Amino acid sequence: MNVGRPKSVPYSNHPEGITGIDKRPVDGPVRVAAPGPKGTAGSGLAGDAVCNLRHHGGNDQAVYAVAREDLDDWERELGRALPNGAFGENLTTTGLDVSGARIGERWRIGSEVVLEVTSGRIPCATFQGHMGEKGWVKRFTEKAATGAYLRVIVPGEIRAGDTVKIVHVPEHDVTARMDFQGNTTDRSLLPRLLAAGEALHPATLAAARKYVAERGA
Repeated sequence: MNVGRPKSVPYSNHPEGITGIDKRPVDGPVRVAAPGPKGTAGSGLAGDAVCNLRHHGGNDQAVYAVAREDLDDWERELGRALPNGAFGENLTTTGLDVSGARIGERWRIGSEVVLEVTSGRIPCATFQGHMGEKGWVKRFTEKAATGAYLRVIVPGEIRAGDTVKIVHVPEHDVTARMDFQGNTTDRSLLPRLLAAGEALHPATLAAARKYVAERGA
């Protein structure tokens, strides 16, 4: 479990040059709750900074999760250590295919918190600056190990080491990875995303419906 504090950096796209992407592990307990509408609210974790509310945070991006296994894979490729929180994620999981999680899939964390997968993570210039790797956005996009954003269904407290249990898996096949690809490298996937219905991030749902309407797909 990782949270970030506001930090001034030269690569931030925030008007004041600050970002909360530099997340660090904490032991907890940390309160998790729906933060509020996008544009007015940030992270779902108490004490975690989301500085650019135009592009990040809000109910449908309340929590960001990345698989430790994906970080390990990037460590081998980049030849450098990537501690938990290195991608700006709130949850660093083990034993879960986070990018392969289905939109609308629900996880119980610890004894009370329930989260629902909404989308993959689209990389931005702040992420590239934070990583300090040439061509990072392109490399991240090509690999499509996006991690997953989640909304809060049942609030509560979580702690480092809490068990993550998948308590609901939708019948469709729309994953966080497919959502990401439909929004970035393969727009022809957008009609397929509609199988996830209202569980999709609202922006993706609107984009998919517009794509279908314009093409009569």
